[in-house]
This record gives sequence, structure tokens and C-alpha cells, in this order.
Amino acid sequence: MDVSTLITLISIGVTVLFMLGMPVFLVISYWVLGTSFVLGQRLDNIGTALSDVFTDGFALLAMPLFILTGDLINRAGIARRLSDFAYACLGWLRGGLAMAAIGASGLFAAISGSNSATTATIGSMLHPEMVKGGYDPRFSAATAAAGGTVGIIIPPSIIFIVYGFIMNLSINDLFIAGIVPGALMVLAMILTAFIVSTINGWGYLIKLDPKRVLKTALGGWLGFFAIGLVLWGIYTGKFSPTEAAGVTVGFCVIVGFICLPIYRMMHIDEEADINVRGWSEMVVVRGFGPRELPSITMRSAQITGILAPLIAISVVMQQNLSSLGAKELLENFLISMGGYYPVLFTAMGIVFVAGMVLESLPVTIILAPILAPIAAGVGVDPIQFAVVFLVGASIGFITPPYGLNLYVASGVTGVPYFRLLRYSTMYLFALIIVWFAVALIPELSKTLLPDGFIYESLNGLFGGGDT
Repeated sequence: MDVSTLITLISIGVTVLFMLGMPVFLVISYWVLGTSFVLGQRLDNIGTALSDVFTDGFALLAMPLFILTGDLINRAGIARRLSDFAYACLGWLRGGLAMAAIGASGLFAAISGSNSATTATIGSMLHPEMVKGGYDPRFSAATAAAGGTVGIIIPPSIIFIVYGFIMNLSINDLFIAGIVPGALMVLAMILTAFIVSTINGWGYLIKLDPKRVLKTALGGWLGFFAIGLVLWGIYTGKFSPTEAAGVTVGFCVIVGFICLPIYRMMHIDEEADINVRGWSEMVVVRGFGPRELPSITMRSAQITGILAPLIAISVVMQQNLSSLGAKELLENFLISMGGYYPVLFTAMGIVFVAGMVLESLPVTIILAPILAPIAAGVGVDPIQFAVVFLVGASIGFITPPYGLNLYVASGVTGVPYFRLLRYSTMYLFALIIVWFAVALIPELSKTLLPDGFIYESLNGLFGGGDT
């Protein structure tokens, strides 16, 4: 048989394996091994590629550190405090707990940088509370899944780190560019949660109490400080993303060790109503001890152990696709579209379809090196295209048949996967609207960058004008 026939048979075979439920990493690995053999490539090239990805990529060290940050924040009880603050702000509205789940997802994403960690943490904390509050369990689980999509858009973002590494773009600029689109995604999902909850009459209303808001804000001060530390360091250039991740991990470890003995001495009851807790009790979080640190680190290592090989094997897959001429074929197809918007919208369509069946990491590593240069050739700003690309990839987290966040939410809530789709579709439409807004209005991505409108306005206002 000729090469094309063998490649086709291998592709059909791994597609069947994927449909039968085989993990994406193994599906891609089998395809890479099969095509490497057919193309006559040395199999040790795979090992070389795996090694090169991590020995040459200092920026990728931020990935396991931000994953560890999310686990430390969760174990220390800071994530719970952030969700309490979001509920105090939004609980007076119909659907307040659902909106608080979305808001808490945005806050947690600003520390962890991971979609699956955000979905798992918020889903496990707030799904039982939402069900007790009268929400449909399917809607509750879908809300957790949708909220997790901002985990890779609001900085710090693991996928922005990977994109910046493979496309040689400033990761600091990518982080800053994701702030406004990420905030818009949160607002769009909050509005969706409000509309759906209002129509169905879900949720118990609580009084908007300024004292409660202030107390929960005080309770979440460590989370806000961690968010501010990361954004300040990156925005001012004091930290690289990797350094910011290291500093944040150190901060969380110190806080966890200090707070645990104080927390035990004060006998704080986390289940008690906010209004009956003292102000001093709100300052101290649960924390963790040195004995817990190995188990926390091991959990983070397990997640990193899934993502790191997926990055490396996707790099080899991208190389094999280039050898097969897929890159030239896709380039010719896009160039035939002609013009700024046809190329941009066609690229978005390709990302959307790929996101339906693949995780964001392989989508980024395989498609970004192909699509980004073509988009730049018709005048799309590289930073803006990166944000458009990754917002599209994040939407794939709640798009069947793959929809990683849907699987994560199903796992932590016990709601069957296909029962989530009814309500996740509503969030999907809201996110697609934001996606097109980001694509059509470049200023949404660039406004906080040094050449953006808000940056220039603040620079002029605070004395950064002509000298």
C-alpha cells in the first residue's frame, strides 16, 4: 500500500479509538507513532522532540507552578473565601448563587490559570449549595463547566504561556491582552445565568448587606493579594511569568503554614453564617501544614504529568503533519479566502471545529504555527489573533463531543455528561457572541497594552506625557 492509504487507515483507526473513549493523549501518540513509522522517520526523533520542548522552554516552567498555586489556594481555603465574596455581592439577585459561581471562577482563574482546576474546584464547592438552593442539578453542573472556560483566558494562563513559547510572543503582553476579553466572558456568563435563573425562578435571594460584602472581602484578602501580586509583577515587568508563578507559590506556602496554627487556636467554624463570625476570624484562612504539602504537590504533579507529555507529543504531531503537506494545504485554503475578515473568520471556524474534538493544548500547538502567520499576513495583529485563537479554544471546553470541562463537571457533580448539554448550550451561545466581539474589535485585546487606549489615557493622566 502507498503512504497516503496507510496514513488514512491509521487516521481512521485512531478516530475509532477516540470514539470508543480512549484518552486524547494516547490517540495522538498512536497516530504519531504510526505516521512516523510510515514516513520512515527515526523513532528516537520523538524522544528528542520531547526533550527539546522542556530543555529549551524556560517559560514552560510556569505551567506546573501555576497548577500548584491553584491547589495550594484551594487547600488553604482561600477559594472558598473568594466564592463567599462573590455570593455576598450577587446573592441579592435572582440566580445569585449561579452568578457567584461564575464570578468565583473568574477570581480563581486569576490565580490558577487552569480551566480544569477552576471547574473542579468551583463545581465541588458550589454544586451542592446550588442544588440545595433549588437549582436544577444539570444547570448547576453546566455553570461550573462554563465558568471554567475563563481559566485559560484570565491571566495567569497556562495556555497563553504555551502559545507565547511556540509563537515567540511576549507572554507578559499575552497575559495583559487576556484581561478584558476574560472579564467580558465572565460578564456574558453572569448575564446568561441571571436570565435562565429568572425564567425558571431558581435560587433563594439574600439581602444585599454592605457589612456582609465587607466581611467576605476581608475574608478573601489573601486571594486578592495573590491576584494583585501576579498582575502587578507581570504588568510592571518586575516578574517574568515563570518568576511570578514561583513568587505566588512561595506566598501561598508561607500563608498556609502561618495560618494553620492560628486557625486551630481560634476554633473557626467555616460553616457558620458570615454575619455571626468575628472580623478577626475572617482574616485567617484554614491553611495547611508541612505534612500536607507532599500530597498537594503530588496532585499538582499528576496534572502536570498529564499536560506535559501532551504538549510534547503534539509538537511531534505538528511536525508530522507538516511532513505530510497538511500545513501547505491549509495555508493555500486560507489564502484562497482572500482579505482580512474571510481569513480571520475561516481560521476561527477551524479552531472551533478542532476544539470540538481536541483539548486546547494540541489545538494550539498544531494549529497556531499554521494559522497565525497567515492571519498576520492579512493584517491581523499577532497579539489580537492569539486572544481570538485561545478564546475559541476555550469555548471548545464546553462543546461536545469532547468538551473537557463537561467531563470534569460531570465527574465532580455526578450529573451524567449528556444531561449537561441542555444548559451548557446557553453558555456556549453567550461565549460565541463575546468571541466575535473580540475578533471584530481589536481594541478589546489591546486596550491595556502600552499602545492601547486605556494605557495611553492613564499614562497621560498620571504624568507620562511628553517630556
